[in-house]
Amino acid sequence: MSPPAHMVGNFAPVPTEATVTELPVTGAIPPELAGQYLRNGPNPRSDVPGHWFLGDGMVHGVRLEAGRAVWYRNRWVRTRAFTEGTERAAGTERPSDPLAATANTHVVRHAGRLLVLVESAQPYEITCDLDTVGPYDFGGRLRTPMTAHPKICPTTGELHFFGYGGVEPPFLTYHRAAADGRLILSRPVDVPAHTMMHDFSLTAGHVIFMDLPVVFDLTAVLSGGMPYRWSDTYQARLGVLRRDDPHGDVRWYHITPGFVFHTVNAHDDGDRVVVHVIRQAEAFRPDTPVAAPSLWRWTIDPTTGSVDEEQLDDRPTEFPRIDDRRTGLPTSHGYTVASAIPGRITEGPAVTRYDLRTGVPTVHQFPASQVPGEATFVPADDRPDGPGWLMTFVYDATRDASDLTILDAGDLGAKPVARIHLPQRVPFGFHGNWIPDTDGSDR
Repeated sequence: MSPPAHMVGNFAPVPTEATVTELPVTGAIPPELAGQYLRNGPNPRSDVPGHWFLGDGMVHGVRLEAGRAVWYRNRWVRTRAFTEGTERAAGTERPSDPLAATANTHVVRHAGRLLVLVESAQPYEITCDLDTVGPYDFGGRLRTPMTAHPKICPTTGELHFFGYGGVEPPFLTYHRAAADGRLILSRPVDVPAHTMMHDFSLTAGHVIFMDLPVVFDLTAVLSGGMPYRWSDTYQARLGVLRRDDPHGDVRWYHITPGFVFHTVNAHDDGDRVVVHVIRQAEAFRPDTPVAAPSLWRWTIDPTTGSVDEEQLDDRPTEFPRIDDRRTGLPTSHGYTVASAIPGRITEGPAVTRYDLRTGVPTVHQFPASQVPGEATFVPADDRPDGPGWLMTFVYDATRDASDLTILDAGDLGAKPVARIHLPQRVPFGFHGNWIPDTDGSDR
């Protein structure tokens, strides 16, 4: 039997951890960049998971300093699931729960802590050298899983997030942590079922939840794959909660059925709420090809109780990022990539900058042999929405290895500013961040 699509090519895992110093560079690394670029993704060590989303988490990192690529490292996150996998290799059976904590989706920094995230479990903390510190539950106050897509408010420094899941209510809980890391709010949100809620949106005044028709399915659990299925009967709606009344009512707005893995950004426009998302027609329908996602804008109008839904572009794209200093505020641009998803790598891999006001794209086209991952925006100065760079791991099939590629975010037509050549592949994965130096304590 042929291996599944998520175990071949550059979806296949790398077998070992490595540390390599003084990496070769084509071009010139901007000398003001000092910190680590870290990206998380699935890297199953010994078994073949039933879905790409279920592999053991591995963080890949490159440290930049004074115009040099000081090191590349890759490390598995030492979660409970990883430890049980080690025991299984010695003859102990690993639990078959497909939601075992693999910590394979994102890595973020808040209140001085680096947290690796997967939405089915609580965070793990790591160091900037990628060593695992251990599980982190906000001093025992977090009692639910944590989304892999928390939002940091640029005004208050608060971390907004949610947890979902379970076999009985509450299926959704909204959380808020203060700028110093203390968990200060946890409140249930009433939804009728356990649906897959990968992401959400934040504005200066509101939190927006997506209750969409991908529903927990016990028969899918028993098959060993993802425990969700598309439902033709479940509603699709957006829930809006006022930030200044976090225990107040959530107002729900019905929308056309579809699914969103990732939001781009959201902002308040008078009484209305504008949300940019990467939307697809459906997801997790058995024996159906993956639907192509594209850029959409939802405008929520509380006066009419309706949502205006507008597709801004029809080209397949995913993994959106913005200048995170504009989270929840009006922002000029969003950055996406041609999707790297098992069974669907688009021809002509590219990074795209969208003008979020008009939907007009500007594209950096890569050679057909080079496939980029999520492109993280790194600011060049203190001006929000100002100049900056995009960092992305790019797989180069001609040498079966990857580069950390730096693009000028304002001039995508130009050749890369720098290509940092890594000694091995970085398998296609999910999300990451630039972690700038603040002082010596984070290094």
